[in-house]
Amino acid sequence: MSGREGGKKKPLKQAKKQAKDVDEEDAAFKQKQKEEQTKLDELKAKASQKGPLTGGGIKKSGKK
Repeated sequence: MSGREGGKKKPLKQAKKQAKDVDEEDAAFKQKQKEEQTKLDELKAKASQKGPLTGGGIKKSGKK
């Protein structure tokens, strides 16, 4: 029995993340995604102010 058996194991070393080269296309794509996300958030906030759109769907009578 070794003395180090019961303690925490050391985690393996992870490779360092490489710095990504940001292209103009990537920057434009990320900007477009941010704009779409803000629009979606605004629409969600607007929709949450109103009541439900449907009456509840199919109603069951309770009889079998």
